[in-house]
Amino acid sequence: MADVKTNVKEIVADAVNAFIKEKGIDSPQVIADSLQVVTPPNPEMGDLGVPMFVFAKSLRMAPPQIASGVASLITDKSLGEFLAVGPYVNVKLDKAGAAAPILSAIKNQGDSYGSLNSEGKKPLEGRKVMVEYSSPNTNKPLHLGHLRNDALGESVSRILKMAGAQVYKVDLINNRGVHICKSMLAYKWFHEEKGDTPEKLGMKGDHFVGQCYVEFDRWLKGEKDKPETAHPEAAQQAEDMLIEWEKGNPEVRALWQKMNDWTLEGVKETYARTGVSFDKLYMESETYLKGKDQILKGLEKGVFFKADDGSVRIDVTDVVGKGKDEDNHEKVLLRKDGTSVYITQDIGTAISRHDDWAFNQLVYVVASEQNYHFKILFHILKKLGFDWAENLYHLSYGLVNLPSGRMKSREGTIVDADDLIDSLHADALQAIKERGRDEDVGDADDVAEKVALGALHYYLLQATPIKDMLFNPEESLSFNGNTGPYLQYMGARINSILAKAKEAGIKAACDDDAVALLKSEDEWALIKLLGDFPAVVEKAAVNLDPSQVTNYIYETAKAFSKFYQTSSIVNAENEKLAGARLYLAESTLQVIKNSLNLVLVPYLEKM
Repeated sequence: MADVKTNVKEIVADAVNAFIKEKGIDSPQVIADSLQVVTPPNPEMGDLGVPMFVFAKSLRMAPPQIASGVASLITDKSLGEFLAVGPYVNVKLDKAGAAAPILSAIKNQGDSYGSLNSEGKKPLEGRKVMVEYSSPNTNKPLHLGHLRNDALGESVSRILKMAGAQVYKVDLINNRGVHICKSMLAYKWFHEEKGDTPEKLGMKGDHFVGQCYVEFDRWLKGEKDKPETAHPEAAQQAEDMLIEWEKGNPEVRALWQKMNDWTLEGVKETYARTGVSFDKLYMESETYLKGKDQILKGLEKGVFFKADDGSVRIDVTDVVGKGKDEDNHEKVLLRKDGTSVYITQDIGTAISRHDDWAFNQLVYVVASEQNYHFKILFHILKKLGFDWAENLYHLSYGLVNLPSGRMKSREGTIVDADDLIDSLHADALQAIKERGRDEDVGDADDVAEKVALGALHYYLLQATPIKDMLFNPEESLSFNGNTGPYLQYMGARINSILAKAKEAGIKAACDDDAVALLKSEDEWALIKLLGDFPAVVEKAAVNLDPSQVTNYIYETAKAFSKFYQTSSIVNAENEKLAGARLYLAESTLQVIKNSLNLVLVPYLEKM
């Protein structure tokens, strides 16, 4: 529909200019791109509408009066009939003329359909976007919060690519710090002498290291019913180990490397399982000292100042605003002993990344808890004079929890990503068997895995990123309603419909005469939705919001279901109409497959 909307804008703009000239009004020339195209609430009002409110002030007329005058001047009937409906100039499109280009584009472009705008170009072509997401710690496995982060980062990356951007996906591995040392100490205390390894214990490496982290916390606090068993000195021991790590102590570094390797190996398995990948991994151990030189240069230039205690700071009143806690008006960038803080590392890492790959935009996919941090980071980089800092963006997302409550990794209440997917997999497999479909679907275990991933990713992405959410495993696996499994079922169902139609000897009819037979309300509603897909992709890419794609898929699936209830393919009135409906069904399946891929939901031929 994108090209149709462009043509509607051009026709209406010409008519508005003619109306202005006819009335002798002194007003600037109206440009087609400045007009808005909306969908009327009732199909009887038309298929598309252009509001006239925007001209009321300059023309000193009521919008309905303007709409009436503009509609009367439109003589171009190539798209259909233009009419005034209240303050709108609406058009009832010529269905045959509009449908053929939409279905033809889907057929010709196939897997790439959705990437081209009305001008036949990729809207974000030429833009280089770096996307940072996941950022795991090497003291524990990925958890439910990471799953939302990973889903957002991977989905946004795919959407940006579909819209034509060059995308470079990066992951900052948080592999140093006192939290890492806590897992290392627990290993030394409870496992090293026994020669425990993930392989020996039959565990994934990240799960084993995460277990060590929990063991440290329990050792630190003691048993709940025996407070006398607490070991408060353990906290200082972890700090001391970090100092030894920073000194390069060979023994500490060797244990650190071994446990980091265990964790990363396990995390990479989870990435592969969930379809997440990266172009480059940045290690905090290699970046944490970066940025210090930039801070010292900024100090020389007067961008930063040295406080009375000897620390280097920046005044961030412009960012946090006046009237807030005075402590928030200054940000420490170097401690009084000259050591770096976390934001110093991020400054250096951002600069290094631009040196590595000169992006137009860098998107940080990080939870909303870090909103303040990124405001300050972007502010500092701008103050340092980096022009590209204007295009840094924090894709802030809300927390995700289970109905049972918030997760705490150090207390062992974390919901491991692998455990959650395993649980969804088991429930999906049980549902397949209960339906007696385990033989019909082929490899039931593989299908169950894909259903689990579809359930998980769709549920995590259907809410706008900024919203906090509860992940309800039972709801996510439902085969009815707005869920991943329902959409996978619709894809499999359409695939089955196509197979049965071809078994009946029906061939898709792609010619304009056949497409012109698709006139019913349900057929036309589905065609219009298919035509909207490129605009949905562009909007989702610009807004970095996969929920716009998930909403679209659900609406398209519902429209197909309604179409199929009223428009039989096998029992159509004639062969040509049957072929046209088959063509429409094939087009729908292609669009569903394209859109499912953008939101990490595996397509299933059988279900």
